[in-house]
Amino acid sequence: MFRAEVELLRQNRHEVIEYTNHNDALSDLSRVQAAARTIWSRKSVQDLSQLIRRHTPDIAHFHNVFPLISPSAYHACRRLGVPVVQTLHNFRLLCPSATLFRDGHVCHDCVGRAVPWPGIVHGCYRGSRAQSAVVAGMLVLHRGIGTWRNQIDVYIALSQYAMDTFVRAGFPAAKFVIKPNFVSPDPGRGDGSGGYALFVGRLTPEKGVRTLLLAWERLGHIPLKIVGDGPLLRETVARVQERRLKVEVLGVRPHAQVIGLMTGAYCLVFPSEWYEGFPMAILEAYACGVPVVASRLGTMAEVVHDNRTGLLFAAAKPEDLASQVEELWRRPDLRRQLGGLAREEFESRYTDRSNHEALMRIYHQARECKAAWKA
Repeated sequence: MFRAEVELLRQNRHEVIEYTNHNDALSDLSRVQAAARTIWSRKSVQDLSQLIRRHTPDIAHFHNVFPLISPSAYHACRRLGVPVVQTLHNFRLLCPSATLFRDGHVCHDCVGRAVPWPGIVHGCYRGSRAQSAVVAGMLVLHRGIGTWRNQIDVYIALSQYAMDTFVRAGFPAAKFVIKPNFVSPDPGRGDGSGGYALFVGRLTPEKGVRTLLLAWERLGHIPLKIVGDGPLLRETVARVQERRLKVEVLGVRPHAQVIGLMTGAYCLVFPSEWYEGFPMAILEAYACGVPVVASRLGTMAEVVHDNRTGLLFAAAKPEDLASQVEELWRRPDLRRQLGGLAREEFESRYTDRSNHEALMRIYHQARECKAAWKA
């Protein structure tokens, strides 16, 4: 989405200055240096201060400051009079793992706590208590000095569910705007003639991969294509071979090929077991006129309208997932109806044009905030 929004702004004749850091740079830092930069990066403050003085931007729009840029970046912008917009792609500011998911289930143990100690105890960030303590330290410090409340002018939540979660945790509701992701360029509507279901995503426990395979043990007559990589890849391939499932594991594929597979699918299966940010795969399915079978959980239950743009099932319940997939397979008329409505949903809410208009409103709001804090 960072790349997509940069391109969108440039296409609409806005000047965009990019400031990025890649996590590969962590390999050049000691553990102490990495921890210090995660909590407060002097380098980011210096870099951004130079950029701001050179270019005098109207807005600073952040997508991710973790770990190397750090929340110190917001302070640099505020100090030099640049209003700040932050898109919240996950739940990092509430949860050391950023997913609100632990040990195979959703978890709210750290939400709203002054010190997110359960995340440290359980080693929620990369399975390490030490690294989790660093993330928790970053959260504690910046909550304590008022970074989340005072240094950010507008938060972009990708869904109502995400916004409500942050507000319940104590974030100021007045600073939130809901703006979903978008798809560009428009891939055009497919015909669903491939005769297979499709899964696209990381092969991880929170993505519901094990639930997906259990469901397909009940759906031996329906082909499934799995696109993606991750820690469960070997387990997935072994399970497919052992149970002789009608499943093809394709691994990582170029985006153009993924869209091609999407246009031929009769449905996208999205069995995620965490709340999700705003899944691009669902939007791409909508753009291709493909209905979605998704978990009734978090953002998915908000984005996928049951019996209108897809079908919902109880998260982590393979028998319910299998039942909903079977329903679409048995009823091609329903598939066509839901696919048409999914395409209409894309055209009304998730195009580059509607997203640009929303961004302009958000930037205007942020600049009005600047006028208020100057006064």
